[in-house]
Amino acid sequence: MEGRHIVGLFDVTQLALERALSGAAERQQLLANNIANADTPGFKRSDINFHGQLAAALAGGGGAGGIASLAFTPQTDSASSMNANGNNVDIDTEMSNLSQNALDYQSLVEVANARLKMLSIAIGQGGQ
Repeated sequence: MEGRHIVGLFDVTQLALERALSGAAERQQLLANNIANADTPGFKRSDINFHGQLAAALAGGGGAGGIASLAFTPQTDSASSMNANGNNVDIDTEMSNLSQNALDYQSLVEVANARLKMLSIAIGQGGQ
């Protein structure tokens, strides 16, 4: 019963923002790992499409409960090899992805902060 109350406290948009922040953080770790292993023989890069997984969950109509329990699944690119040693990490691509993901994360933080500020104003705490 308490879990239902907590989910009811936040709307689907807030839960989606929280899951998107979590997905961006997970992606940042994967991309950093790819970069750290750019010279490791046989290493295969991984990435996570949290945008796609979140969009599918939102379109699926599972509601707040479905969004709150969403787990992102990393994918390993084992099909390609860019280097003679079997490693498929392109450092330029990974650095670009890392920068874009950092911008995504920062944008999500700004939206979440704006929503929380609006909530604070609505309950009368905004002027303090």
